[in-house]
Amino acid sequence: MLRYLQQRFIAALITLFGITIIVFAILRMLPGDPARVIAGLLATQEDVERLRVQLGLDQPMLIQYANFLGNLLRGDLGISARTSQPVLDEVMARLPATMQLAVVSMLIAALIGIPVGVIAATRRNSILDYILSIITLFGVSMPVYWLGLMLIVIFAVNLQLLPAAGNEKIESLILPSLTLAAFSIALIARMTRSSMLEVLHQDYVRTARAKGLRERGVVFRHALQNAFIPVITVLGLQFGTLLGGAVLTESVFGWPGIGLLMLDSIFARDYPVVQGVVFIFAAMFIGLNVAVDVLYAYIDPRIHYG
Repeated sequence: MLRYLQQRFIAALITLFGITIIVFAILRMLPGDPARVIAGLLATQEDVERLRVQLGLDQPMLIQYANFLGNLLRGDLGISARTSQPVLDEVMARLPATMQLAVVSMLIAALIGIPVGVIAATRRNSILDYILSIITLFGVSMPVYWLGLMLIVIFAVNLQLLPAAGNEKIESLILPSLTLAAFSIALIARMTRSSMLEVLHQDYVRTARAKGLRERGVVFRHALQNAFIPVITVLGLQFGTLLGGAVLTESVFGWPGIGLLMLDSIFARDYPVVQGVVFIFAAMFIGLNVAVDVLYAYIDPRIHYG
């Protein structure tokens, strides 16, 4: 296990290095002058040139990337061009809101998606199975921003039951978490159904039924436990996806998280903030993948890393 973790750590460093190159290059390919955008339309050319020097944009690309990478190795993500605050402080101030939204959405997705998948698998080819399959297909195909707007129109505008934006109240978490969880619910349900169908036809499941065990015990103690490995993979990957995919949800609901921060920074050409947010997202996603792989060995003793 220790050797495996060392290998994954080296692979993670290489991946993060590649991500820094890609993000740095893509941001510099965006049209427009970031110094002009930050300075404003009324700023003089001298002010723009002074800001360009201050941001280091007058230097060659390789020098800019070397400075960015050197600061990153020291744990410095740079200074925001908009607020003149350290990027790390800006991200850490927004991270709790994004984590809160992602955790609640993941809990909703797991608590709904897994039972739906189990029910669909145990009632294969029934009317209920077809209905659940259509609902999950709808959930996978539905755009997040459209669902968010529809929920706002129904529950905030027409019924006036829930807040439309912000995070001042606990009720403000309901609509964005449901919006963010919709795709994950459908994906988890479909994966659980597929994995359960493979396990339900195994010999040990038929043996458990032949022994006279109750169907509920056969399904949950024997079938679901052995079908859980692919489901855990989806849960881990989806949690990382929820962290990164909260950009649209946070923008629709005005949720003050990292996603909204990155979106505002993209429009403002705030390169340091965008680079820092993407790097932190990537590091968290890679860490989740490693945690899921390690969790495999504890759930299924047959899995060994060596």
